[in-house]
Amino acid sequence: MSNSMRPVYLEVNLSQLRRNIEAIRARVSPAKVMPMVKANAYGHGVDGVAPFIEPFVDYFGVAILEEGIHLREIGITKPILVAGGTLPEQVPYFAEYDLTLTGSSVELLGVADEVSRTTGKRIRTHLKIDTGMERVGVHEYEAEALIQKSAACRHLDVEGIYTHLANSELADRSFSSLQLERFRTVLDLYARLGIPVPPIRHVCNSGGVLNLPEAHFDLVRPGIMFYGVYPGKEAARVVDVKPALTWRARVSYSKRTRPGRAVSYGSLWQAEAETRIVTIPCGYADGYFRRMTNRAQVVIRGKKYPQVGRICMDQFMVNVEDDEVNVGDEAILLGEGIAAEDLAEWSGTNEYEVLTNIRARVPRVFVNK
Repeated sequence: MSNSMRPVYLEVNLSQLRRNIEAIRARVSPAKVMPMVKANAYGHGVDGVAPFIEPFVDYFGVAILEEGIHLREIGITKPILVAGGTLPEQVPYFAEYDLTLTGSSVELLGVADEVSRTTGKRIRTHLKIDTGMERVGVHEYEAEALIQKSAACRHLDVEGIYTHLANSELADRSFSSLQLERFRTVLDLYARLGIPVPPIRHVCNSGGVLNLPEAHFDLVRPGIMFYGVYPGKEAARVVDVKPALTWRARVSYSKRTRPGRAVSYGSLWQAEAETRIVTIPCGYADGYFRRMTNRAQVVIRGKKYPQVGRICMDQFMVNVEDDEVNVGDEAILLGEGIAAEDLAEWSGTNEYEVLTNIRARVPRVFVNK
């Protein structure tokens, strides 16, 4: 049971996260490992995850500046890459909090170099090459200007260069191979320009770790697989990772109901026979998607039962038929018997959204098993 008064919580097994990191490291060695802990550590609770895992990783990756600052504020000392786009006015914070900047344009490098000069603090920088996402970064065919500018920025520590793979989890490797080819053409530019290649080259997200060993380079950036979830059905299961999260709740109400009685808003489900309906005190305000209505299942006392009726903001109902299920009994919403892939299928989304959508009002409880 959670230490919180609320009978709904996430149990996060920190020891499993460590085992996942060790399995990833065995796959990619001697490359370094940068787990992505953006979006509250993919919903797992960054305040508990990051300090525990810090001794076992080389770098941390986040998406936005505020996430990087928060890691520093909770005591993280390892390097932190902010992988998302950065506005010029945000750059001074990279010097103040010793964060690694994604150098995505000539203009941004110029701003960062000036901030480093005036503050006396060298901002670590990783150049970003867009090889197929059309997101942040310069195209590979426009990279020469970025490389030359980076070499001219005497006050920056340009330690890395990277790109991001769009389809690395797919069995069809053709587009990933094209992206790798484009990235290698940029690396080849350095020799022609007489400029040393930054020492940290990185490409691989979770799909790349699994499917593209030739792309591991100097560092990898596992995201969802760090948390024990594979990045898609086509991703090779060549690294033994396991989920670290269990979403638990306790039955808050249990009663028998008559045939023909409708359940919840919209009367979308009616009992065909006398049955027992139990209430789970969790809803879409907690991240349990409303669109899973009449599709989801939970596990109670080792048995799967169907969710019935419209999922409410704070509660949903389950049909346990003639089984004896009582107030206080535990229900597993996500965990043993109910995978993130199941919730993704029931809600018409992917596993990433399932995990990152679990709201802050659901307490995180950290354990070692």
